[in-house]
Amino acid sequence: METRAPYVLIGSFVLAAILAVFGFVYWLNNTGGIGPRTNYHVQFQGPVPGLLVGAGVLFNGIRVGEVTQLGLAPDNPRFVNATISVATATPVRSDTKVGLEFQGLTGVPVVTLEGGVIVAKSGEPLTLIAEAGAGQSMTQAARDALRRVDTVLQDNSGPLKDTIANFKSFSDGLARNTGKIDSILAGLEKMTGGGAPAQKVTYDLHSPQNLGPAGKTLPASLAIPEPSAVAMLQTQRMLFAPVGDRPGFADFLWADSIPKLVQARLIDSFENYDIAHAPLRTTDLGQADYQLLIDIRRFRIVTEGETRAEIGLSARIVDKNGKVVASRLIETSEKLDKVEPAAAVAAFDAAFARIAKELIGWTVQAV
Repeated sequence: METRAPYVLIGSFVLAAILAVFGFVYWLNNTGGIGPRTNYHVQFQGPVPGLLVGAGVLFNGIRVGEVTQLGLAPDNPRFVNATISVATATPVRSDTKVGLEFQGLTGVPVVTLEGGVIVAKSGEPLTLIAEAGAGQSMTQAARDALRRVDTVLQDNSGPLKDTIANFKSFSDGLARNTGKIDSILAGLEKMTGGGAPAQKVTYDLHSPQNLGPAGKTLPASLAIPEPSAVAMLQTQRMLFAPVGDRPGFADFLWADSIPKLVQARLIDSFENYDIAHAPLRTTDLGQADYQLLIDIRRFRIVTEGETRAEIGLSARIVDKNGKVVASRLIETSEKLDKVEPAAAVAAFDAAFARIAKELIGWTVQAV
């Protein structure tokens, strides 16, 4: 009994396992784990490339069953008959359409339920008629589209040939008249103010160096505020009399507006005279004993008569109480042999050196 007992146990276990497998197969075949099933016949009016028994059936994108049978229609070999088993609860109605969809990168086909007409026959499963072309693959669709494009090209080969010839004639004409077109475009840019802006060239005014004997000093502290000037002088452009543009000066710019440039170079000049008592830029009378107030009257190139660079300043020295201690008009000019930027700047440097030297000498005596 002890020897035979294990064999009985093993046999019982194997029999139970076989019964369980058969039960699982029966359950899977009848319910598939999703409840009762209903069978439908599907007729595809064309090829169904890649469709296999066991392929999924989707209703609005949700899997509801699978394909159980496939075969050619006996009365029309161009048609394909299929049997699908779907969950009974699936709402297949008279307006349900049938199609074939290719999913994923590999293009695995599945049957899709979205529309079509149900034809009921007594005692037989319902038949779903798929739409024409439902089994057409993406490759076949692309091939048909290319075939239609080729047909269109063939039907219009003459006009297309004429169009290409016209384009060639037009491009040849453009090539022959490239220079004229460039000139026209350049003229349009100039007329509308377009195109790349011209590169401006900046010029500076230089302060003189040798302004008196060694050891000279300013007798009092001095401030030089920014000079006043009429609106026309508030510019970095070179000014001319008579007013107008001159060739070579379209890109000319002073390093700063004329009043600020004159202020900076006057301060430099006073520093060159006495670096220890250099004037301030402030307008606060509490920080300096005197203020040197400058009004710029002329800073231009005169082209009538002898061409020259002119500088004219009106100077006043004011004490802490706002009293004018001294005032003076200082004017000078420098002959200009050639009206061009470099020569003009050299002439202004020479004229300003005389202005600065005279102004410093007068200021030292007045304070």
